[in-house]
Amino acid sequence: MKRTFFCCLFLLLFSSLQSTGQGYKNPVLPGFYPDPSVCRAGEYYYLVNSSFQYFPAVPIHRSKDLINWESIGYVLSRPSQVKLEKINSSGGIYAPSIRYHKGRFYMITTNVSDKGNFYVYTDDPAGEWSEPIWVDQGGIDPDIFFNEDGKVYFVSADRGLVLCEMDIKTGKRLTESKVIWNGTGGRYPEGPHIYKKDGYYYLMIAEGGTEYGHKVTIARSRSVDGPFESNPANPILTHINKIAASNPIQGTGHADLIQAHDGSWWTVFLGFRPQSYLHHVLGRETFLAPVSWQENLWPVVNGNGTVSLNMDVRTLPQVKVPEQPSKENFDSPRPGNEWNYICNPTSANYSLQERKGHLRLKTSMISLNDKDSPTFLGRRQQHSLFSAKTVVDFSKLREGAKAGITSYMMNDYHYDLYVTIRNKKPVLCLAYTLGSLKQVVKEVSLAEKEVYLKIEGTNDHYHFFYSYQGQKFDKMGSLDVRFLSSETAGGFTGVYLGLFAESRYKSGGYADFDWFDYVPQTAE
Repeated sequence: MKRTFFCCLFLLLFSSLQSTGQGYKNPVLPGFYPDPSVCRAGEYYYLVNSSFQYFPAVPIHRSKDLINWESIGYVLSRPSQVKLEKINSSGGIYAPSIRYHKGRFYMITTNVSDKGNFYVYTDDPAGEWSEPIWVDQGGIDPDIFFNEDGKVYFVSADRGLVLCEMDIKTGKRLTESKVIWNGTGGRYPEGPHIYKKDGYYYLMIAEGGTEYGHKVTIARSRSVDGPFESNPANPILTHINKIAASNPIQGTGHADLIQAHDGSWWTVFLGFRPQSYLHHVLGRETFLAPVSWQENLWPVVNGNGTVSLNMDVRTLPQVKVPEQPSKENFDSPRPGNEWNYICNPTSANYSLQERKGHLRLKTSMISLNDKDSPTFLGRRQQHSLFSAKTVVDFSKLREGAKAGITSYMMNDYHYDLYVTIRNKKPVLCLAYTLGSLKQVVKEVSLAEKEVYLKIEGTNDHYHFFYSYQGQKFDKMGSLDVRFLSSETAGGFTGVYLGLFAESRYKSGGYADFDWFDYVPQTAE
C-alpha cells in the first residue's frame, strides 16, 4: 500500500515538473532577429526585433512561454510610418523596445535614415499601430520607462546613456536631457532599459559592439536620474570570456528583462552562431536565458553569464504554436509574415492576383546592386543547412531582363541564379556580386519556358541547381558562404533567400513564380 502511495506521489511530482516545462533549444527565434525587446500583457508575451532596411518593419511575435513564438505581423506596416528610401543594410530601423502600460502597447525605436527617435502605440499589437510620434532627443536604441509616480521617462544612447522626462501624448521633452551613466568602459554603450525593483532603479545596457566582444552590464540607483552604481560583477552576460571561447554561440548582448507570470525572471538577447571558420551568415538571432534576481541583489544570468544551444532548465509550461508551412504557394491576397521587401516597395511591381496561385514580379531598372528598392521579395535564411526551391515561368521576360533566386546579404554582396533574355534566347546564369567584384560564373542555354531553381546551404557553401521537371537537378556551381558573412560584408543584417526581377530597359516584362519551398535539412 505504501509502495503504491509513493509511486503515485512520484508520478504526480513528475507530472507537475513536466507541466512546468523542462528545457528548450536556443535560439528561440533563429535567423535575422536582432535586438530583441519583450513585454507581458495578459497571458501573452510580446517580442519585437530591429529590421534595418527591410519592409514591413519591426516584426512582432507573441508567446505564452517565452520559448515558442508566433508571428503576428509587423509594427510598421505602412509607408507613412517608416521612410526607407535609397538606403543600405546599415540604415533604417535600429533596435526597438516594446512596453505595455495601462492597456496600451508602445514600440519605441530609431529610424537613422529619417528623423531619428520615435514611438508608435496601439491597443491591439496584432492590428494597426499609430503614426509616429517623434522625440527630440538624439541617439539610438531608445526606451520608455513609466514610473510609479505617473511620470514618463525617455532614455537613449547618445554620448552615454541619456535620460529626459517626456510627455507621452506629444513626445515633447519636459526636462533637459541628462547623461546618467557611461557604462563600465566598453565601447559603444547602447541598448538601455530601465527597471524598478526593491526600491532601486536598474539601468541595463549593452557594451563592446555587436560582435565578438559584446556584453551586457547593469547599474542601479535610488533615483531614476542617478547617480548609478555599477554592478561589481559586471558583465552579467557575455561570451567574451575564456569559459565561452569555444561556445557555438558568440556575440551575446543587447538584452531585455521580463518577469514571468510565476514570478521567475528571464532575459531575451541577441547572439550569433559562427558556421564557417568563425564566419556567420544567419545574422544576429534571439536567445533566451533564465535570470536569478533575489531581493536587493543584482540579476544573475543562467548562473555564470553564459548560455548554450540546449538549455536544461526549468521553464514555464510550454505551449506550442502553429508551425509555419515550408511551402509558400502564393495563393493568399498578400505574402505571409515571413516575407519582406527591400526598402519601401513599388507595389505596382508585385501581384498575387493577375495569375492565380503565382507571384508575379514585374521587372524594374533598379537592380539588386542598387541602394534602392528593387523588385525583390525574400525571407530570412534561418538554418545553415537548408534547401530553397522555386519554379519560374520566364516566357514574358523581354530582352535584357532577368529573374530568379538570390542569396542576398546586401546590395553589394549577393549570389544570384537567374534567367536572362539575350538575343531573344533564354540563358540561365550563376553570378556573384562581392563589393567591386562582379562575375558570371556559369551560363547554360535553356530549352524550355519554365525552370526549377534550387539553392542548398551547407556550413561552408551555397550550392546552386536547376531542373526542367523538378525531379533531377543539374548543378550550376558552388560559392563560399564566408563572402556573404557579416565578418566579410559587414552590416547588421543576415542573409535573405529571395525572388527578384530586373531589367536594363524600362519595359522588361515579368516573371511568374508558382511557389517557394524552404526546408531545413537537419534540426539545429
